[in-house]
Amino acid sequence: MATTVDASVIKLWDAFTKAHPKHNTKPLPESWHFCDNKKDADYCINLVLEGVKRATATSLWWFKKNNEPLPKQGDLFIVTDWEGIAKAVIETTQVDLVPYNEVTPEFAAIEGEGDKSLAYWKRVHWDYYTREMEPEGEAPTQDMVIVCEQFKAIWK
Repeated sequence: MATTVDASVIKLWDAFTKAHPKHNTKPLPESWHFCDNKKDADYCINLVLEGVKRATATSLWWFKKNNEPLPKQGDLFIVTDWEGIAKAVIETTQVDLVPYNEVTPEFAAIEGEGDKSLAYWKRVHWDYYTREMEPEGEAPTQDMVIVCEQFKAIWK
């Protein structure tokens, strides 16, 4: 997740709030990019822009480790590319806490990555969670909780 705000984030939010005055009183949403590397982050944001990626799966471990609140229905976020350039405003539509080994094929398809299969989802997410947890001396488990967040892109 990005820690500094690129000017494009403010510009995108201003354009969004001008077009949607009901959001004009809301503060600038948190902005962030998907993934932990440029190739995957830019791939995922392009899937969002194409309307293919409509979900993301963050470990509950990450939220606890970073003392971050869980997303909730109605939350708005600005998603960026790897460099922090704003690309879209998304709105959280559903949040489910699901053990890793109970993530469904339907959720994997909504997340929209690779061939959209559960097998692909499990492989790339296991690798990601491993990279995420390893520096802390921890490792993913089959029953660890995943924050399965569904969203819709409401401004591109």
